Amino acid sequence: MPGTLALRFAIKSHPGMVRPLNEDAVGADPAIGLFVVADGLGGYNAGEIAATMAVSRLLGDLGRGLTAAVCFSKTYDPAVALRRTLFALNGEIFRAALQSTMYEGMATTVIAAWLLGSRMWVAHAGDSRLYRLRDGNLDQITKDHSFSQELLDAGMITVEEARTLPAKNLVTRAIGTSPNCDPEVRDYDVQRGDLLLLCSDGLTEMVAEARIRALLCACDGDLAATARRLIDEANGAGGRDNCSVILVQVDRAGAAHADDLRAES
Repeated sequence: MPGTLALRFAIKSHPGMVRPLNEDAVGADPAIGLFVVADGLGGYNAGEIAATMAVSRLLGDLGRGLTAAVCFSKTYDPAVALRRTLFALNGEIFRAALQSTMYEGMATTVIAAWLLGSRMWVAHAGDSRLYRLRDGNLDQITKDHSFSQELLDAGMITVEEARTLPAKNLVTRAIGTSPNCDPEVRDYDVQRGDLLLLCSDGLTEMVAEARIRALLCACDGDLAATARRLIDEANGAGGRDNCSVILVQVDRAGAAHADDLRAES
């Protein structure tokens, strides 16, 4: 399955203009088409640790599992693999938080996009998002697991009201908050020309969706510059939170490679 899609990607992460520590974590394994953004919760260094654990565990476990399946010609279900890995990760973070006051309350959101063959498996918990630009149309693939999203779904507030809601950052699902987790895992088709954006809420809280779409439409293949522009827009609007983006372009046949793979602390 790996290698049937040609992917270019760029990664950028920044602490923002207010917070001294970047508690986001980002990672990619282009050899298997896996991209991950995690936004740590819990403050101090605990959130950073939870987010780093999430990215490391997903990249490591899924890479090893897929390699073993290919080597031994075993059937492999990416959705099952994603769920198993996130369940194990949830337990690991939850136990660590119980065993140390330093890590008390730590957890993390996660958004993972796994492109294999002509499909993309998406796993997420929390309010980090995945968008897809296709034929000029920007679609939010994931729906936030958040208090504000629940109010939106119930018709109790408008989209604009959700942006200013005092409890807008309260997530209803995250990895590590309880002994059990309920990540959402779905799969989607992938087409040549698709441009994917994975991001933490440090982007979407500061930059309107219409502006994100405009920047992606103007990308013209320069993923690194576009990733920097997205971060700059968030910081220019106040940069109240850490901000991380991964851009993935589905291209013609060939090897996957990175245009830019950098994180600023």
